[in-house]
Amino acid sequence: MPLVVMKFGGSSVSDIKKIKHVARLIIDKKQSNNKIIVVVSAPGDKTDELVEMAYSITKEPSLRAMDMLLATGEIISISLLEIVLHSLGENVIALTGPKAGIIATNEYTNAKIISIDTQKVINNIKKHNIVIVAGFQALNTEGNITTLGRGGSDLTAVALAAVLKVDYCEIYSDVDGIYTTDPRIIKEAKKINCISYDEMLEMSSTGAQVLQVRSVAIAKRYNIDIYAKGTFSNNCGTLITSDNQLRRINMEGLSISSITFDKDQAHFIIMNNENVLQCTNNILSTLSQNNVNIDMIDILVKPVNTIAFTVKKDDVKKTNIELKQMLPKMCNIIFDQHVAKISIIGIGLKNNTNLLAQIFEILYKENIDIAMVSSSEIRISFLVKEVNINKAINSLHTNLVYKK
Repeated sequence: MPLVVMKFGGSSVSDIKKIKHVARLIIDKKQSNNKIIVVVSAPGDKTDELVEMAYSITKEPSLRAMDMLLATGEIISISLLEIVLHSLGENVIALTGPKAGIIATNEYTNAKIISIDTQKVINNIKKHNIVIVAGFQALNTEGNITTLGRGGSDLTAVALAAVLKVDYCEIYSDVDGIYTTDPRIIKEAKKINCISYDEMLEMSSTGAQVLQVRSVAIAKRYNIDIYAKGTFSNNCGTLITSDNQLRRINMEGLSISSITFDKDQAHFIIMNNENVLQCTNNILSTLSQNNVNIDMIDILVKPVNTIAFTVKKDDVKKTNIELKQMLPKMCNIIFDQHVAKISIIGIGLKNNTNLLAQIFEILYKENIDIAMVSSSEIRISFLVKEVNINKAINSLHTNLVYKK
């Protein structure tokens, strides 16, 4: 009997009517002669509500207490889903992350999975046709509840699929697949039928809020196909798979698969430093020690010694303090929080020698300046003013994706 992992996001279980719809999908899948493991997120905006409650009490709540608090959201979902499925005559059991044998590190609010005791889940599969597991949560090595970071339910589902050697994992949300860009901004955005792990990793890490990036990394490592599907749609969704499988399915697909954006950026520029290379080394070392991640970076030695880089907006205050303490007074520090990073992603970008010139030409015609550029084999990212983001994405999508 095939084993299937189905994961449902918070928007899919935000009220009883939707939970009943989810239950029907699970039963339909079971009736196709499958054993079912279901992973669910907290209902709707429950996690955000819990965070807001905690911070209304104190600006620095205990991280251990935060994990215990946030884990209750998923417990609401698994309990209600078990009640609904049981009322429909199904043999079902709901398990918390710890009860499902998920062990993680001691990094509260952003723990990493160490191992999963599969025997606990397997025994329950044998006893019950349907096993529901709370996503996002685990037991750390000190015996305390911990959580796996934002989007951690995706990670729970894919990790379970990996250790149980399931062929594929279905991720359900209120979007019926992966799109070439955000369909809320660009109505002409196209649904992608198939996409590679590497492209999805780039999309997830550059602003596309579809799948947690760590879950995609696990899928790639263990070669688990992911189907991103809509809970309330009959659309076949998007297959996230290996490069080899993608080539067999889509031999000559679009060279550009998607355009993403990330508004959580702050741009720092440091000018008039005498030894720009030594200064860069000191900045990277100091910020790394303070857990500040530098995303894009650019160094200009002549005519004016300049270092430019981007960090997350939450790290602006910390970065400012560290820079002022370590840099000579002659250095001029400028920062701008009203910027956004746009990324163009595609498995064939390295073979498109004219693409960068096209990007600059498109944005030049729209009077949009580019502040920084970085690239990899399958990604080109650049920084623009946040006010220009919709216009930039619309023009790039129209000229680079929609016409193809």
